[in-house]
Amino acid sequence: MRVLISGGRVIDPSIGADAIMEVAVAAGRVVAVAPKGEMPADFAPSKTIDATGLWVLPGLVDLSARLREPGYEYRATLESEMEAAMAGGITSLVCPPDTEPVLDEPGLIEMLKFKARQLNLAKVYPLGALTTGLNGETLTEMAELTEAGCVGFSQAESPIRDLRVLLQAMKYARNFGFTVFLRPTEPNFSKGGVAHAGAYASRMGLSGIPVMAETIALQAYFELVRSTGTRMHICRISSAKGIELVRQAKSEGLPVTCDVAIHHVHLTDLDIGFFDPNAHLIPPLREQRDRDAIRAGLLDGTIDAICSDHTPVDDDAKLLPFAESEAGATGLELLLTLAVKWMREQNVPPARIVELLCGNPADIIKVQAGSLRTGMPADLCLFNPEVDWVVGEASLISQGKHTPFNGFPMQGKVQLTMVNGNVGYSSLEKSKMKVLAA
Repeated sequence: MRVLISGGRVIDPSIGADAIMEVAVAAGRVVAVAPKGEMPADFAPSKTIDATGLWVLPGLVDLSARLREPGYEYRATLESEMEAAMAGGITSLVCPPDTEPVLDEPGLIEMLKFKARQLNLAKVYPLGALTTGLNGETLTEMAELTEAGCVGFSQAESPIRDLRVLLQAMKYARNFGFTVFLRPTEPNFSKGGVAHAGAYASRMGLSGIPVMAETIALQAYFELVRSTGTRMHICRISSAKGIELVRQAKSEGLPVTCDVAIHHVHLTDLDIGFFDPNAHLIPPLREQRDRDAIRAGLLDGTIDAICSDHTPVDDDAKLLPFAESEAGATGLELLLTLAVKWMREQNVPPARIVELLCGNPADIIKVQAGSLRTGMPADLCLFNPEVDWVVGEASLISQGKHTPFNGFPMQGKVQLTMVNGNVGYSSLEKSKMKVLAA
């Protein structure tokens, strides 16, 4: 089908666009982006979408979204979370390997990708396990996992205690050009912790996870990168000191990138409030100076991407005393809206959030996504920056309903999401989508 998206504000720094333009789509790809009246004469659309008053953006690329399949279907299903991704404008998802069973066999990767393709919604890019069963001892067959569809390798929330094993894993990855994705945590300091180790956690009687759990791990990782030259992506940075270490590593020329979870862009440890389990997250919400450093890192380029860190948790695991509850929150449908909220608070140009949510993440996992360049897959979303709504169970499609933003008023919502030229989600009025003779 040939589709013309007309009248919207196209924002995509990869093509230098931030203006009212038209986007032409055919055979699942972008064929032109041009001002009205300057479309190729031979392009005759069979469907026209009126995007007046909307932003037209590349589809978002989310670097961390747990889809809960296989193994945790009672918490969420692949279908429910893919539909939530569509409602959030996310067209490409990276899923960590901590499923049940762990994604450490090519057959499991192939099965997950097959099921995702059958749904014909967002594109799923798995991270393979760095070690078998995430046990931190035996390396997986990374080459075979890559052939099956992995875009990198991770230990998820199971850090490797023996750095000699991590060194061997990084040498293996370096030899084949693979990227290692690690969330920095020193297990001897983070074990048993449920909140940021600060004055607030002490007053609340909660066991803490100190910043040094992050910084000690980062220093070890960067030393291994210096030794091996392995490309490394740091997942969910959370502290001012950690960000400074990443900044130093980048200035040194190390092949390092990093991301931050969207909730850490807005919240601090004080948002735990009166033991709200919805604010039980890993890494924990830290102090205001850490949040301010995150915002500064997003502006100066130290932080390359923002992810949802989507981790749906069911009521049985979440509605417990804070220290006993399971960490995690839903985030797919909130990612873009919360990024725009930060944009407005900091007076950031919209092009910067497109870089952080689209182009940069796509570059990190090396896939064709995150851009409206001619010839790219037609993965895009239409976003209404003015619509008001309130986060709550009724407003979320995800099977996971727990988020620290429950009850928050929001401004801005995705109206339509397209993958490979096909509409996977739409809340547009029918009058906005005109179908002409094919």
